[in-house]
Amino acid sequence: MDCNSLGDCSDARIVRIYEYLDGALTLADLKEVKAHLEHCPECTEQYDLECIIRSVVRRSCQEQAPQQLKANIITRISQIRIESGH
Repeated sequence: MDCNSLGDCSDARIVRIYEYLDGALTLADLKEVKAHLEHCPECTEQYDLECIIRSVVRRSCQEQAPQQLKANIITRISQIRIESGH
């Protein structure tokens, strides 16, 4: 299967790749998308890029602010409240 026989890979196929990564496809659709990725460099590139983006986002969401930064923010909020009379 190549992009020419399947239509516009930049639109319809990319949506299918997102669904594939999200685990939102039926078994038959999973097999079809996987087979397409094996033969379409353009879609494989998009798939790889999306995997990288998801990995970076996942790592970013796991990072925590240093405890000292949190303490400084809380102190500053308290100071502002006192200064503004709240």
